[in-house]
Amino acid sequence: MKKILVTGGLGFIGSNLIKLLLRKKNKVTNIDKVTYASNFYNTKEISNSANYKFIKCDLNNKKKLKQIINRVRPNVIFNLAAETHVDRSIDGPKNFIESNIIGTFNLLEIIRTLKNKIKLIHISTDEVYGDVLKGRSREDDAYKPSSPYSASKAASDHLVHSYIRTYNIPAIITNCSNNYGPRQHPEKLIPKLIYNILNNKKLPIYGKGKNSREWIYVDDHCEALIKVSKNGKVGEFYNIGSNYNIDNLTVVKKLLLVAKKKIKIGKLVKIKFVKDRPGHDVRYAIDSSKIKNKLKWIPQINFQKGLEKTFDWYFNNQKYYSKLRKKDITRRIGIKNDK
Repeated sequence: MKKILVTGGLGFIGSNLIKLLLRKKNKVTNIDKVTYASNFYNTKEISNSANYKFIKCDLNNKKKLKQIINRVRPNVIFNLAAETHVDRSIDGPKNFIESNIIGTFNLLEIIRTLKNKIKLIHISTDEVYGDVLKGRSREDDAYKPSSPYSASKAASDHLVHSYIRTYNIPAIITNCSNNYGPRQHPEKLIPKLIYNILNNKKLPIYGKGKNSREWIYVDDHCEALIKVSKNGKVGEFYNIGSNYNIDNLTVVKKLLLVAKKKIKIGKLVKIKFVKDRPGHDVRYAIDSSKIKNKLKWIPQINFQKGLEKTFDWYFNNQKYYSKLRKKDITRRIGIKNDK
């Protein structure tokens, strides 16, 4: 049994990762600062597990963070704590700088000063590569972030890599494509669409819905992260993706087909095109051949099956939304494309 520390474990990817780690017989400590995107409902079913512990902590509270790490003495840290929403970064970049850059810096500084180095898996995004109009981004491609969110993640990646090179910290950086699945905050594209379908609301899409994203089911991403933690090479970058790109308009149409098989669709559930957001990247796409060839990882859930599983979860857990403030669910008319 390994001792694992997960930062940001009340969020979407973090909570799904923790459930998987516990199923694989690990002991997990979850630290989360408890922001609007955190939800204790995400970890309700494992909250009483003997191998799970939650501690409220902001990565910017370096003193408390160091105390926790010294007490837990984890073998591996999965760093998922981050502000992740592009629209919010456009409205107010400061939180993204503090959480994504300064928070990562504090974590690195603590690891640097420890006698027994802890392996760090730093989870990032494909958005650091910027617009990819043709082909797919490889791990050695230049970063060209377009938003304060992706710029802050790019900065944190560079920080981690510099600490690997300068201080020999045993860290690995992963860059993943768009995640979807259970427990995702409904400011993001797919859960927002499901929420609107279930509540007889219009389905707004930025621009003409032609922005293309590469989608991966969250459990596949989490399996890849565990594979990287066990077999990945320290100092390396690993792209994690499905190699399946689809534009937002097609996502909506596919989800409507899934919903119609399960519920009666309300009269107001119709696609509505809205004004595009500033600096909206046209396409993200990554080359995941490195992790597939070297670590023998491949995604198991295709997009159709993943959509069905995701819709079923939100349909069966509608009380999930009651845990969130209404203004966070319907904050903007626009649909979100981010992880």
